[in-house]
Amino acid sequence: MKILANCLWKLKPALPEETGQNFPYPPLISRLLYNRGITTIEAADLFLSPDKRLNHDPFLFPDMEMAVSRIYKALLAGEKIVVYGDFDADGLTATAVLTTGIARLGGNVTPYIPHRITEGYGLKISALEKHRAEGVSLVISTDCGITAIPEIKRANKIGLDVIVTDHHTPLDELPPAYAIINPKMPCSTYPCKELAGVGVAYKLIQALYRNLGREDEAKDLLDLVAIGTVADIVPILDENRYLVKEGVKLLNAEPRPGLIEMAQLSRLHLGEIEPESISWIMAPRLNAAGRLEHAMAGYKLLTATTISDSQELALWLENKNTERQQLTVRFVEKARAMLDTQFPPALLIFSDAECPQGISGLVAGRLSDEYYRPSIVIKTNADSATGSCRSIPDFNIIQALNHFAHLFSHFGGHAQAAGFTLPIENLDAFVQGISAYAEEILSGMELKPFIDIDIDTDLSLLCPATLRELERLAPFGEANPKPVFLSRGLNITDYRSMGSNNEHLKLRIKHKGRFWDGVAFRQAKELSSFLQSPVDIVYNLELDKWCGTDTLRLKIIDMAPSGTKI
Repeated sequence: MKILANCLWKLKPALPEETGQNFPYPPLISRLLYNRGITTIEAADLFLSPDKRLNHDPFLFPDMEMAVSRIYKALLAGEKIVVYGDFDADGLTATAVLTTGIARLGGNVTPYIPHRITEGYGLKISALEKHRAEGVSLVISTDCGITAIPEIKRANKIGLDVIVTDHHTPLDELPPAYAIINPKMPCSTYPCKELAGVGVAYKLIQALYRNLGREDEAKDLLDLVAIGTVADIVPILDENRYLVKEGVKLLNAEPRPGLIEMAQLSRLHLGEIEPESISWIMAPRLNAAGRLEHAMAGYKLLTATTISDSQELALWLENKNTERQQLTVRFVEKARAMLDTQFPPALLIFSDAECPQGISGLVAGRLSDEYYRPSIVIKTNADSATGSCRSIPDFNIIQALNHFAHLFSHFGGHAQAAGFTLPIENLDAFVQGISAYAEEILSGMELKPFIDIDIDTDLSLLCPATLRELERLAPFGEANPKPVFLSRGLNITDYRSMGSNNEHLKLRIKHKGRFWDGVAFRQAKELSSFLQSPVDIVYNLELDKWCGTDTLRLKIIDMAPSGTKI
């Protein structure tokens, strides 16, 4: 959560008159489309109606024909196939899509999910050799593999074919795989470059089923695709809008047994699932398994076929998620105690031998959000140190790590998130070096978080029909957030804290003789000093369906004394 007292508010530019005249939509929708970079009627139509026109031909992937032919050959010969996945929600759902899709065609297929701590991310030679010794002849990687050059070279030597399905950016050198399915390949003309790992896996199954004249049968895997796509925080644009829209429909209409049990334990209302439900409820529980123990429990829950098979798994994941939450809070508080929170440095570094490696990224993310600084959380061992990095738009963390590549055993990531492992004897040099680098890069910058506001509006103009109009922009998510409103001069007539730790606020808001409810999650402490009227409030709109009635509610993002921000 950001330090709201220091948060800047940025109002997006007004809709140009010419663009507004060209759009055949209500002014509110036209403004929000423009805010999302959509300026033509054709683009707006596809955005507002993400239908099968966005379901691109899977055979546009350069190696798709080869991959489908190789899998079909394995099916006919009864070859042993392993799907080699990853331990996060994207990797788990991708593994479930591939194993389920291949097994339905009679394939002899098993999943393999590496252990986060003992094995780490990606293909490992020891695991590939073990599979080959067990008679496996085809490995299909998912959400990993695009940089596994030595591993796939070894696989080739021992007679193991590898099909790589991945969505991460390739290196200059490509692995010598049997086939590579990746929208980011230099030679790829596939229209949607931002598929998640599960999206790429689905396109392979779609292609396989299409060749067999059974493409419609693959569509009942779209619920898994929606979960992994939202969980991996890829842009909900282009084909991802179609995949998430159709997948969420399926989640609500025909939930899997494992998700029914998860929903019951987490108080998630089936039939009302939306992408936000995936982000805040489903994904953390699926991820909790791999963060603290082995991720296979998450895979088993996704593929369970009966309620009885799901109950114990769902309870175990619920307990692991609670443990994960408690550990995250504990180590965030420990980090705060060690940091200069009044005058934080340009780069926050927290090193601890006890911090579980599986939550170090969560702790780094919390610190980065709270202090608006790039953050590194390091788990130290006797002979090595492993770090998780999270950053802000002003600081490219993978570019920073590149300057110290000589100190690492291995590292990787992207501009906003990365990780590394290094020998313990290199730790001091790294900490000193990257701290100085960050001070130099960020020197003179005003490091303050900001909120992009879509529309400055009079609260009295909004009603439940407004929210129904906004639903035309769904599904919401990365690159298409829920619209953010600003309303000014509001009066707080009543408020109370709520939640087990009194960290949430419930407000009663009055404006022009009408009343609205507002809720601020995890912000009671930060907002308590701003509750004197009048105030300006930044918020999303949502429906409170309590007792069967639809009431408009403000989900508060920030507030300030009236006239003090913008």
